[in-house]
Amino acid sequence: MTMIKNENILEVKNLCTSFFTGDGEVKAVDGVDFSIEKGKTLGIVGESGSGKSITSLSILRLLQEPAGKIKEGEIIFKGENLVHKSKKEMRKIRGNNISMIFQEPMTSLNPTLTCGEQIAESVRIHQKLDHKAAWNKAVDMLKLVGIPSPEKRAKQYPFELSGGMRQRVMIAISLACNPELLIADEPTTALDVTIQAQILELIKNLQSELGTSLMIITHDLGVVAEMCDKVAVMYCGKVVEYAEVETIFTDPKHPYTIGLLNSVPKHDEDVEGDLAIIPGSVPSPFNLPEGCRFAPRCAFAKEMCTKKLPELEELSNGEKVRCWIHTEEWENAGKAVNANG
Repeated sequence: MTMIKNENILEVKNLCTSFFTGDGEVKAVDGVDFSIEKGKTLGIVGESGSGKSITSLSILRLLQEPAGKIKEGEIIFKGENLVHKSKKEMRKIRGNNISMIFQEPMTSLNPTLTCGEQIAESVRIHQKLDHKAAWNKAVDMLKLVGIPSPEKRAKQYPFELSGGMRQRVMIAISLACNPELLIADEPTTALDVTIQAQILELIKNLQSELGTSLMIITHDLGVVAEMCDKVAVMYCGKVVEYAEVETIFTDPKHPYTIGLLNSVPKHDEDVEGDLAIIPGSVPSPFNLPEGCRFAPRCAFAKEMCTKKLPELEELSNGEKVRCWIHTEEWENAGKAVNANG
């Protein structure tokens, strides 16, 4: 029986996004590649400053130009390159075909409009419904995301709702037009643990029900394990590892990924002493290392790591890793050392 390969709804190829400041150019996203299959979930993880959120803003073309600009690369959504779309064309795509859940609902929602009106506005713009039909749709969406008394809540303002309720309103807005791709940027950061679990379960159920593809940006590996099919690990604007979620957790290849996993507290193990940490800090974007950007913090780094940046190589199992350890050059360097020794 022939296996049918899932179709990619989004393909990001060699995406390079820079910000231009008085101190020089900051390469926030520097040659990023990944794809998302229809109905599947991709997690993008990494420390603050790794380029996760800028990648999502680049996809939606929400950069503040001319300070922020996509310098090169392709963002292929359903076969069309979004980089070449006009601002007018992107306004039709945003909210309608691709939606985003931002990490802080209180700053993302309009404090002067009721929650229902904010959902209805999106529907009126993209689906051309009249005021009554759009309002009914807004109430239906609040009910869909599990908000009790939706008719009452639709008439309330964001400040009248709890943090968890506001995040549900954000999800209702983002899903109101049945987008094919949903981008969630740290969707549970500002919420307490109990509400976090509820929101993640809600997103997962709605994704399953609506068939939406999902790109979730997070630094929380627990969220990744719960939600994702594939994972792209980012460091200093580059993807350093890209694999199935199970592979990332059971057989990580990049030293940075291994460091992230080791630094997560394990509730089922008694650990004496301090938690494991990744030594050092993320380098300044104005003074990036010449070679591998993780080399100054890597316990395995050799001289070759400091001289040249490794490529994102595909391994035999389909996983992609940006590390000299998994190359022939690394093996040859080891043989040379042994021969000279």
